[in-house]
Amino acid sequence: QVQLVESGGGMVQAGGSLTLACAASGSTFGINHMAWYRQAPGLQRELVAECDEDGRVRYAGSVQDRFTISRDNAKFIVYLQMNSLKPEDTAVYSCFADQLIDKGTTTYWGQGTQVTVSS
Repeated sequence: QVQLVESGGGMVQAGGSLTLACAASGSTFGINHMAWYRQAPGLQRELVAECDEDGRVRYAGSVQDRFTISRDNAKFIVYLQMNSLKPEDTAVYSCFADQLIDKGTTTYWGQGTQVTVSS
């Protein structure tokens, strides 16, 4: 079992910055992708940014060039640096991880952290 705990959410004015962190603990062997998703009220959850264990990243088009995902593989922590925040970035941000063990993949989610961007 893997536990994901997020931190760093909060309220910020448009144009500001926030950094989210997600720490994985428990049986972390085999963790591959770590990612951030978000869900705004009334909308579907969407991928924000993803990073695999080799450092390959991908971003949603709406956050490209504003957000940066990074991870510390030794500590199993993934960060999301969010710059130039916009009101439309307001959402609950959730950490995601997948783990490959015995040819099977298990997925894990954090409980989420609220990010609110005021205009």
